[in-house]
Amino acid sequence: MTMNERAPDARLGSERVAFRRGVSLLVLTFLIPGSAQLIVGGRGLGRFAVRVWLVVWTVVLAFVALALLRRDWAVAVYAHPATQWIASVLVVTFGVGWALLFLDAWRLSRPRSMGGRRYGIAALACLLALAVGLGGITASAASRSQAQLFGTVFAGGGDGRAVDGRINVLLLGTDAEPDRPGIRTDTMMVASVDAETGRTVLFSLPRNLQWAPFPTTSPLHQVYPKGFWCADQSCLLNAVHTETANHPALFKGVDDPGLVELRGVISEILGLKINYYAMVDMRGFETLVDALGGVRLDIAKGVPIGGGSSKVEGYIQPGKGVLLDGYQALWFARSRHGSSDYERMVRQKCIVNALAKQVTPMNVVTRFNALADAGTAMVRTDIPGSDLMRLAELADAGRRLPIASTSFAPPLIEPVKPDFPLIRATVKADIAASEALDREAAASASASAETSGSATPATAPTTSAVPEPEASGEESETPVVASTAGKARGEFSGERRTDDLTSVCGVS
Repeated sequence: MTMNERAPDARLGSERVAFRRGVSLLVLTFLIPGSAQLIVGGRGLGRFAVRVWLVVWTVVLAFVALALLRRDWAVAVYAHPATQWIASVLVVTFGVGWALLFLDAWRLSRPRSMGGRRYGIAALACLLALAVGLGGITASAASRSQAQLFGTVFAGGGDGRAVDGRINVLLLGTDAEPDRPGIRTDTMMVASVDAETGRTVLFSLPRNLQWAPFPTTSPLHQVYPKGFWCADQSCLLNAVHTETANHPALFKGVDDPGLVELRGVISEILGLKINYYAMVDMRGFETLVDALGGVRLDIAKGVPIGGGSSKVEGYIQPGKGVLLDGYQALWFARSRHGSSDYERMVRQKCIVNALAKQVTPMNVVTRFNALADAGTAMVRTDIPGSDLMRLAELADAGRRLPIASTSFAPPLIEPVKPDFPLIRATVKADIAASEALDREAAASASASAETSGSATPATAPTTSAVPEPEASGEESETPVVASTAGKARGEFSGERRTDDLTSVCGVS
């Protein structure tokens, strides 16, 4: 073989070596940012990048260790708005810096010595740089959303101490109208949750309840010593929040006195300490449902969209496993046309039940940015970020169990002259029944463990678990909304129900 014949082979061999070298530098940069610079050149930059990488891993491992030892502390640190704002800046800086290191590694690989292969290595370097750069920008946006959510919505103020083993959360839905002053809390429920198992009893109060008692510590107790009542019948439970605005001198220096008073009144009615509250703007509620991808539930009969001062636009059709978007879910929860307030209370609990069963950690994570935007726009709560993990664990345990429900409406309670001792006795009895179910489940699990020889968590549900509704073939055949109400499958009974709430919403 002549000298001229060997030259192409030598050049091709050199190009292959250079290409493998370039790939190796990119792989090293992917594994340990800065390592390519340490090996080939630019050692000052390489040392700095490697040190940053080590610091990042040290922080990550320290956080993992903290999460294993004290998960509540770890969540408190993570949920602090300052942590997320700092993280949003650092992660985008790190992502952009890492992207530049890929491009510098490509430069150090001397791509001209690769011949035609240099285009492939250039494409790979750009792809990796683009991936980590966009990843950093996306993670930064997520951190900013979390900072906004934790700082605005989860500002804290609630009391997480369980009383008699229970955490009680007041759920309020406001339904403001342009021609109606003040905030009217037309949806008022208390979710009483077992602090160990997450089993929940849902108590709902009608908006037109009269004679609501103010606690003796309330300034309004002096104004309404016998309860919130007016001769013109306007002193309803949903007007307590607005009534405080008529007595500004009594609430100097109090943040949101209307909420403080309503919380105290409902606590007095039910005989329960309220740990936290969550107030949802019902008009913004549709944004939240859309952010979750909709809500699926069984519908007993057609529910009108519109009514009252507006024209009925159509009817949500009855069916099994109907998927409602935010707008449809809002009207399902708030529609009064052709029905009573008490039926509406049941429909609202159906929505709460369906969301409780269908909101999982996975869909919260995958839709977090949309949920954060929706939450800051229409949710207020005094749940602190440090309590989120504890409550999330309870919610996850509770969603595997049936939710019991009681409506304080006729025939159990007459809103015009309610029997408050009966309400409090009913609350105690329903909570006792719920706790009895937990004891039965624990005993059954213990007996099963002894029989099988394997340990089973005492709180794990057995046959009482309620599966999430699944889509049916009928769903694709029947439109969600039509111009007329479809054939009813049953009624939304307004009577007291303390069994599984799914049986109320899943009328066959």
